[in-house]
Amino acid sequence: MISQNMKKLIEKSAGISALFTEAKKMKEQYGAENVYDFGIGNPNVKAPESINKTAIEILQQEDTIILHGYTDTAGYAEVRKKIANHLNRRFDTNFDEENIIMTVGAAGGLNVIFKVLLNPGEEVLTFAPFFSEYTAYAMNAGAVLRAVPPNLETFLPDLTALEQSITKKTKIVLINSPNNPTGVVYDESIIAEIGCILEEKQKEYGTDIYLIADEPYRELVYDGAEVPYVPDYYKNTIVAYSFSKSLSLPGDRIGYLVLPSQLEDYDEIKQGAEVATRVLGFVNAPALQQKVVAECCDELTDVAFYDGNRELLYTALQSYGYQCIKPQGAFYLFVKALEEDDEAFCQKAKQYRLLLTPAIGFGCPGYVRIAYCVSRETIEKSLPAFEALAKSYQ
Repeated sequence: MISQNMKKLIEKSAGISALFTEAKKMKEQYGAENVYDFGIGNPNVKAPESINKTAIEILQQEDTIILHGYTDTAGYAEVRKKIANHLNRRFDTNFDEENIIMTVGAAGGLNVIFKVLLNPGEEVLTFAPFFSEYTAYAMNAGAVLRAVPPNLETFLPDLTALEQSITKKTKIVLINSPNNPTGVVYDESIIAEIGCILEEKQKEYGTDIYLIADEPYRELVYDGAEVPYVPDYYKNTIVAYSFSKSLSLPGDRIGYLVLPSQLEDYDEIKQGAEVATRVLGFVNAPALQQKVVAECCDELTDVAFYDGNRELLYTALQSYGYQCIKPQGAFYLFVKALEEDDEAFCQKAKQYRLLLTPAIGFGCPGYVRIAYCVSRETIEKSLPAFEALAKSYQ
């Protein structure tokens, strides 16, 4: 008999599993080019050429026995130093290698820091809609994820609701900007106010509340939007970062945690992150990829490609009568379903060979997520299907 927690996780993952299964089945039936799969955030943009070039050079020049061996649990010291210097150049910070923990993507980083900070029964607070896996990460640490209800007008954080939602059990407030699934960006005033609220709540309850910024989409912003560097606005901030989107490396599973020295209990948190990396079974982040991203961390993906997709799809869907906000970042459109039941709407969309993700799993039923990190051709060919789907509800 499997664990009760795993039963819950299987139930929560059923929709995603069904989407993969249905996508494969439909592509076999109609041909992959005739199925419009907007379900998963898998970048269609190639990684920068420097990634492959650097990897080859490292493999040719370094002792592969050492290269393919274990690294320090926190990652190679020289890699962490280069990452720290990269951040210092960008954000005028003063980090060194002791502030960086290399991780198995941002997901690995979040699981590590949750393991370090959370006691059973404590709470992680986030804003709906949120990345659906957050619930599982909290459960992995024996904690509970609670969501601040969504602001359906803008999908920006409702800060009054945040203040009312924080309790003595709140250990972590988790933010994601640019946001998956909405694409909204939290500006400086929002981040600063979140910091002020948390400072007051720490004093009120006599507890430490950690603000964790999940930032895999930091570089994917449009129309001049700026993403504030969260540690500048609140002392107890930890950043989880991934190169999955910025360098189109989702399958390479490489990222890092930033643990600023100003953190309350910094020494224990740093030691805990190293231990958690080991006991969670990661052992260390992928050795070769550590060295690759250290050399290529200043590279950027082709944001203009995603911007073109954004403009094309957003403009078309608006003209067909769909309701959605224009995203400032990431590569998702968050669209109001044309019926109350978002899962039923997604089922109907499949009749038009459109694969969309229902937002009930993101804590915001009645909406769907459309991942536009696909080829331009896929978007262009899908537009008649989106139009026909909209007309079927008229």
